[in-house]
Amino acid sequence: MKELEKKIIFVGGKGGVGKSTSAAAIAWKSAQSGNRTLLISTDPAHNLGDIFNQKIGGKTINISENLDALEIDPEIETTKYINSVKENIKGTVNTTMMQEVHRQLDTAKASPGADEAALFDKLISIILEERTNYDKLIFDTAPTGHTIRLLSLPELMGVWIEGLLKRRKKTNENYTQLLNDGEPIEDPIYDVLKERKDRFQKAREVLLDHDNTGFVFVLNAERLPILETKKAIELLDKYHLHVKTLIINKILPDDVDGDFLQQRKEHEKHYVEMIEDTFKHQQLIYVPLFAKDITSKQQLEKISSYY
Repeated sequence: MKELEKKIIFVGGKGGVGKSTSAAAIAWKSAQSGNRTLLISTDPAHNLGDIFNQKIGGKTINISENLDALEIDPEIETTKYINSVKENIKGTVNTTMMQEVHRQLDTAKASPGADEAALFDKLISIILEERTNYDKLIFDTAPTGHTIRLLSLPELMGVWIEGLLKRRKKTNENYTQLLNDGEPIEDPIYDVLKERKDRFQKAREVLLDHDNTGFVFVLNAERLPILETKKAIELLDKYHLHVKTLIINKILPDDVDGDFLQQRKEHEKHYVEMIEDTFKHQQLIYVPLFAKDITSKQQLEKISSYY
């Protein structure tokens, strides 16, 4: 099965290569083919609203027949995430300590990685809950480095939580022997960790399900995007996440006018050869440079015909 026919598609790539436009065009084509489709932006610099010329935001809205869209707001998701942690520890910390714990958690909201953890939590919720409501989920992801961290988190977090669970279990066993006459003690924190581990495991299974989940990278025929894409594919391979399709965007038409553009076209041919030599195991989809920015559904229709 081709990547663009799969149920869940992650669209990644270097900033500025036309990633959001490509994701929107893939989603548009899916919806036009009769698939109930949800397009999700995880890129903090959301562009979907500009492409569809309407406000999208953090709640799922309908864009057209069979097509809904959502822009995940990291700030809102971080607040929700911290509030859920506060809820989880309620009853496990004594009242005098609770105020200090809340203060620490509110400080953690601004710490590096907090947005990423919250975004990841939301991503898992969408993958596990919305896939039953839609035929297709298309993710317009943040630039390459963020995408790789996000997609590798289920494996990394799973291992980390597994370690926490083992330590927690050992501590509980010691307490049981010392204080509880051998009776098992209730541990809400252990239960919360166990539930999170199960969610990470399910999300990882979905990401590794190559029959249903596909990874597409967008690049331009230029040196830096080619090198960055090559590194990204190699890194994702280590996590068994295989990028099978590349969209080479903004290719100059053959009939370009003028000396400058003719020279540019010659220069581009060198990079197209480099792409074909570097990415022999990927399907390559070439999309031309259009005269105008893509800001209408008619233009998306035109682009989607290349996929």
